[in-house]
Amino acid sequence: MTLEFTTSYLEDSIAILRYYKMLGAQAIAQASDEALCTVLDEGSNSIAIIVKHMAGNMRSRWPDFLTTDGEKPDRDRDSEFVASALSRAEISALWEEGWDYVFEALEPLTEAELSRVVLIRGERHSVMQAINRQIAHYAYHVGQIVYLAKHFSHGQWRSLSVPRGKSADYNNRVMSGRASQR
Repeated sequence: MTLEFTTSYLEDSIAILRYYKMLGAQAIAQASDEALCTVLDEGSNSIAIIVKHMAGNMRSRWPDFLTTDGEKPDRDRDSEFVASALSRAEISALWEEGWDYVFEALEPLTEAELSRVVLIRGERHSVMQAINRQIAHYAYHVGQIVYLAKHFSHGQWRSLSVPRGKSADYNNRVMSGRASQR
């Protein structure tokens, strides 16, 4: 992730969320169709279930989040964890729809709105706290998606960050790029 310097909490939060969206999408793209719905054991979730849960959370949290509780009464959270045979296209659609809710809610916000009070499950949060809560939640689940996709790739995994043993090459490339920008 190339970090853009900013002192704007909102710009930084949106950039971080876009990074996690991209990271998850790249991991999902590397998973086979079979791997998308495979669980490691009966107590685990598949990539498809994690995506379904994240999309349900996003659909509940973000629409009208300044004026309604982030846990919408029509959300059936438990159903998000029920395995279902979803196609790659259905998983991708859920992924995109969920993230659309996030960015449609956050992009129009102003820094002045960060101290407003919003509710999640009846608990008071500042807008900033609600955003932080969701960043942590989404990072947690994207990490699970990456782990599962990598696990099921059977040695075909293409690193989403600096590959093992390539840190020096990466650091040299970054430093020489910065030197040429001066």
